[in-house]
Amino acid sequence: MKSTPSKFGKTPHQPSLWTRADALKVHADDPTTTQPLVSANFPVLSDEVFIWDTMPLRDIDGNITSVDGWSVIFTLTADRHPNDPQYLDQNGNYDVIRDWSDRHGRAKMYYWFSRTGKDWKLGGRVMAEGVSPTVREWAGTPILLNEQGEVDLYYTAVTPGATIVKVRGRVVTTEHGVSLVGFEKVKPLFEADGKMYQTEAQNAFWGFRDPWPFRDPKDGKLYMLFEGNVAGERGSHKVGKAEVGDVPPGYEDVGNSRFQTACVGIAVARDEDGDDWEMLPPLLTAVGVNDQTERPHFVFQDGKYYLFTISHTFTYADGVTGPDGVYGFVADSLFGPYVPLNGSGLVLGNPSSQPFQTYSHCVMPNGLVTSFIDSVPTDDTGTQIRIGGTEAPTVGIKIKGQQTFVVAEYDYGYIPPMLDVTLK
Repeated sequence: MKSTPSKFGKTPHQPSLWTRADALKVHADDPTTTQPLVSANFPVLSDEVFIWDTMPLRDIDGNITSVDGWSVIFTLTADRHPNDPQYLDQNGNYDVIRDWSDRHGRAKMYYWFSRTGKDWKLGGRVMAEGVSPTVREWAGTPILLNEQGEVDLYYTAVTPGATIVKVRGRVVTTEHGVSLVGFEKVKPLFEADGKMYQTEAQNAFWGFRDPWPFRDPKDGKLYMLFEGNVAGERGSHKVGKAEVGDVPPGYEDVGNSRFQTACVGIAVARDEDGDDWEMLPPLLTAVGVNDQTERPHFVFQDGKYYLFTISHTFTYADGVTGPDGVYGFVADSLFGPYVPLNGSGLVLGNPSSQPFQTYSHCVMPNGLVTSFIDSVPTDDTGTQIRIGGTEAPTVGIKIKGQQTFVVAEYDYGYIPPMLDVTLK
């Protein structure tokens, strides 16, 4: 993919490549890169709602932030429907699997608060019904702006289309809990352009979502990561030598992998408020390797840029595979080049015995990794499962150069603050 000059004046860059050769190094069940088994007896945050993608309140530098001693998380949330005839089987029993599978179509943004960084209490909807301009509210990032408690929530407004948007509100605290006020005016920021990032017209299965704004610790400018697919008509992409990489004899056949075109996108702000953005060429592409690089985010450590993203087994291309989980890459500067962590990119994957136990991992600057429980087997055959829709146990990883190691496991939904802001 050719880079294009930026009107903003940023030096053009060439996207780094996650190659098929890199992906061939991915192996499930390496204990240093595998999430510990989740028990089928896990607790559930709520019997009334499902939750999945979790977005801790943070500052623009990525630090998980509490307010007046209250931790706050935002989650994609959908009501459970145990009594809805639509989700009852022929015997009148609640079909929780079908209800869970339909959740994306009714996803809304909710918030929770806690004094302990766990034991979350449900606060409710972030935006009133009708405020968001589309049917679905998909994942993004809440940023605490100042000591007045103002919060910019960047998220994805979906159906119709997919638009990166933001809405501003405020955190209000008492000794008894947290409430959110405002969040009444949604501002559209940008959509896929069809030149760098694939549009729905080019591919009905395209992805464009998951905004993650940040300030570059080296140049001080405001940027945003997001998930995308490389522009072009579906099936028209070429998987050439660069995308294949250095593979051994017998692995040159790429099959139908031209249909997998994931990328990690980046945009730069033209203003300091994050209201005006210009998309830049992707930081990383996975053409011929994978079709989803969801929820991209950074950890800045030791002067390096650690880029993390999540992906699925089912979105891998022909001839390569890997577990559901978080994948990572590292560079010495924002625009790369990026190399895959652990040689393959795999940082934390599900064990093969429970391949769908967790997803939507978020790596925090303190090395803690939060995710949600999807489904866990309840028998030895794996045919019986328990649906989660709740917080998974937090895992601790250690990042050392170009390697990562699983080193700890914590309580369910443990998301402690890295700093506390006292409101004025």
